[in-house]
Amino acid sequence: MTPAEILAQYGPREAMEYDVVVVGAGPAGLATAIRLKQIAPDLSVVVLEKGSEPGAHIISGAVMDPRAMNELFPDWKALGAPLLQPVTGDDLLVLTATQARRTPDALVPDCFHNEGNYVISLGAVVKWLAGQAEALGVEIFPGFAAAEVLYTDDGAVRGVATGNLGIGKDGQPHEGFQLGMELLGKYTVFAEGARGHLGKQLIARYQLDAGRDPQSYAIGLKELWEIPPAQAKPGLVVHTAGWPMDDQTYGGGFLYHLEGNRVTLGLVVGLDYQNPWLSPFEEMQRWKTHPAIRAHIEGGKRIGYGARAIVAGGILSLPRLVFPGGALVGCDAGTLNAARIKGSHAALKTGMLAAEALAAALQAGRAGDELAAYPEAFEKSWLHAELQHSRNFKQWFKQGQWVGMAMTGIEQWLLPKLGIKSPPWTLHRQQPDHGRMHAAGQVAPIRYPKPDGVITFDRLSSVFISNTNHEENQPAHLTLKDAAVPVAVNLWRYAGPESRYCPAGVYEFVPDGGGGEKLQINAQNCVHCKTCDIKDPTQNIVWVTPEGGGGPNYAGM
Repeated sequence: MTPAEILAQYGPREAMEYDVVVVGAGPAGLATAIRLKQIAPDLSVVVLEKGSEPGAHIISGAVMDPRAMNELFPDWKALGAPLLQPVTGDDLLVLTATQARRTPDALVPDCFHNEGNYVISLGAVVKWLAGQAEALGVEIFPGFAAAEVLYTDDGAVRGVATGNLGIGKDGQPHEGFQLGMELLGKYTVFAEGARGHLGKQLIARYQLDAGRDPQSYAIGLKELWEIPPAQAKPGLVVHTAGWPMDDQTYGGGFLYHLEGNRVTLGLVVGLDYQNPWLSPFEEMQRWKTHPAIRAHIEGGKRIGYGARAIVAGGILSLPRLVFPGGALVGCDAGTLNAARIKGSHAALKTGMLAAEALAAALQAGRAGDELAAYPEAFEKSWLHAELQHSRNFKQWFKQGQWVGMAMTGIEQWLLPKLGIKSPPWTLHRQQPDHGRMHAAGQVAPIRYPKPDGVITFDRLSSVFISNTNHEENQPAHLTLKDAAVPVAVNLWRYAGPESRYCPAGVYEFVPDGGGGEKLQINAQNCVHCKTCDIKDPTQNIVWVTPEGGGGPNYAGM
């Protein structure tokens, strides 16, 4: 049965009405809800979260700039916010295959300075924010995935519907079936993170990206390690450039020492990479073998793994933030500052700005219109100025990694010393990430070493420690527009890149029993990173929401 047929037979859906509906209990969504209740305690606010609990799907480096947190909760320290480890030092390393050259402190670009920042688990911060939101009267519904945008007859957003539960792989309702419900709001805020499923639809429907550069993304792969106490350097922040990335591939590594003898580390790889043989997961495993990285984790134990797409296009790719009946906040809009490798402070700030516009509109008796005050306030904010200064960062790396590093030094180190707040030039992008891939026969294959099970690992053991789980008897949430394309085009022309760019082993080409191959989709492995939805060269893969509560259950990430 199609969703429409199910609704026709089992409907109507139960509906609940609120002043504001927020989709996503990440930092942007929770900041929206919290600020709304701080300004207008009588407003009714609900937050939907597809993870099993707030923080379950949250993964980030992360070093947090506390500027937005200071504005949201000036007394956050007294309230017990888990910003526990101040940054104590910065190392910016340029790697070759065997050597590491540390950049002198005096030459480190401003974007890599972290004085006053904190090494955090963003998942822990989100759990804390959820507690603060609930204490203010915000309703949070974990395990409910917003699967559909609802519209009024005149085309304004009026809310969302959650996905149906108890639908089998055959599309038929089975025992335990439960029809989704409608959450209706005078305004709806979308805070789903990078490449949000519904945000993507809204951008297309309202042409919010008209006149903007194509959005650009990276994949961030992360591991959490426990290390011997003698190796712990709480607060040390390490960033790397160069190896193992080739000169034409944007990327870099991060390694942060948390409190409690823990290290969080990983690799960011731009999804505009050109070589179809490249595997971001294997590149990350290889990166860990570098002597400068291995020294931090040797003798330790890996206790967590995850991956997530990172929005990296910056302000030149930022869509219009509002539409009739709603708004985009945080990474659903694309406000991460790739030059600083930071997005949580931007997510908090956009949520606060949206909330202030929402509160004013609701107090004036408005509903369902465009919140023009939100983008106006954003353009006057410190966040807009920060993103404007970094607007060329990703574009320079299209010219090659060494050009990118040199121009980052000029724009983020030299110009500020000359008193120039923003570069006097602007570079634009014209091509989306998925359009950059070469045919497999045009480039040399990359041969990766086998994992040793000590420093380097395979995908399946990695997915295991991400605590990923999906109800198996449900329709696949990784859908194909045309089932023939993976073999007829992707395998034939690009050597099946989906088997390499997925960090969770979801996509495999296996024998079809007739002498050929077919694509097997292991949807139960999916960590909801959205890489396939972004990087598929034919844009044939469409990620849709699975049943709520599925996916990873990250701990300490």
